[in-house]
Amino acid sequence: MEANQVSKTALASAYVRAYHAAHDRPKIFDDPLAQLMVPAEASQFMEDLFVDSFRELAPELSASCPDRASVLAASMQASAAPPLILARSRYAEDLLAKVAKQGVQQYVIIGAGLDSFALRRPNSLGHLQIFEVDSPATQALKGQLILATGKEQPPQLHLVPLDFSRERLQVALARAGHDPRVPSFFSILGVTFYLTRRDLFDTLGAIADVAPAGSSVVFDYLDTDAFIPARVAMRVQLVMDELQAWGEPWITGLDPAGLAAELVPLGLRLQEDLGPADIEARYFQGRQDEYHACEHAHFAWSVIT
Repeated sequence: MEANQVSKTALASAYVRAYHAAHDRPKIFDDPLAQLMVPAEASQFMEDLFVDSFRELAPELSASCPDRASVLAASMQASAAPPLILARSRYAEDLLAKVAKQGVQQYVIIGAGLDSFALRRPNSLGHLQIFEVDSPATQALKGQLILATGKEQPPQLHLVPLDFSRERLQVALARAGHDPRVPSFFSILGVTFYLTRRDLFDTLGAIADVAPAGSSVVFDYLDTDAFIPARVAMRVQLVMDELQAWGEPWITGLDPAGLAAELVPLGLRLQEDLGPADIEARYFQGRQDEYHACEHAHFAWSVIT
């Protein structure tokens, strides 16, 4: 993705959250304002993408659907991306609610995309300063979309444009008013897949350097099997192929068995690592539809030491 372009994956994530809020029961993650974060033309593009992809990959099944809406619903449930997007958002905000009771006063969303938390959860803003970090192009679109909703941007919300190739995270956060002495909660969702290993661990190390001990960091990642053709789940491979075509490829996986040891030199202690089976049990068990946890996806919670 070029620096001056809005991320297609940011738009896709907002579209998935909007679709789920409007059409699915029960909710894995409820984001009723997500629809306000997706421009109409982007929404139509994403709908066409899901429908056309499903018709191509499962022609007989899609032909049995009575209408386009049914094809779209089947595609959303069959794809690996929607359950990943929904479950990781739920995981992060559940943890935020937990640590907020322990004195966390700053919420830093790295790769925030078109997240609606600050508008959706106004009752949480009294004690939280929210810093949304993303590319300048995505942040510019986010500001425009907030204006278009007719809602005022909450004073506790700080949009932090950052080009990682030109500026360090620490500098950008300091410029936006982030206080490194105050307990913080960092989420970095849908980001690690796109970074080299070096950039990934540099980013995690930078996070550990800008918050006091006891602050939390939540991130999702793919295990290394996702990058081995003989082991990758088919629907994950299909997502990877699509992202490659978009110019936003997934390039990095981590070994769950070695993750805790790799985090220690960065000043992080692994508190929890949910694998696909854990995520399925926590968020998808007992559903009557076909949403299931994304193969190869992990949700990690670490604490700054």
